[in-house]
Amino acid sequence: MALENCFQLSSVCTTRAAVVQSYHCRFSSVEKIHLPTFPGLNKHNLSFNGRCQKSRLICKAREAVDQVEGVTEANWRELVVGSETPVLVEFWAPWCGPCRMIEPVIAELAKEYAGKIACYKLNTDESPNIATEFGIRSIPTMLFFKNGEKKESIIGAVPKSTLAASIEKYVDS
Repeated sequence: MALENCFQLSSVCTTRAAVVQSYHCRFSSVEKIHLPTFPGLNKHNLSFNGRCQKSRLICKAREAVDQVEGVTEANWRELVVGSETPVLVEFWAPWCGPCRMIEPVIAELAKEYAGKIACYKLNTDESPNIATEFGIRSIPTMLFFKNGEKKESIIGAVPKSTLAASIEKYVDS
């Protein structure tokens, strides 16, 4: 996900001592906001000038998720096992028709739950050892992980509501 596209500051201010008054992204109001650092973020460009009528930080993460990233045996431990957020992994293959059917559903869920869960897809043809380790016998299979542990599996091209209900179990409120 392109973190550069994730945050947008918007402000209507007329004093230099402006304070961010609200933080909108399904979070409660906070007094201080700590922005992550990443290449391309110039904190000196983030200034508030003038008297503040309303300032807000808007999460643009939903627009930043263009597609579900792939995970491989090489980065499995880092992205899935080592994740601090819950993870949804879709086990798929390019020749699988039902996998192609559920792919846009997974992408929609990745956008809707951006920042709350991480979504990845694992090509079982390219990474058969992980599929074998978790007993994947048919695809598509979606596995849910929290704190590095497998919590649940869903087999087949199921409706979006079924996946959303499972995600809700593992997302911290």
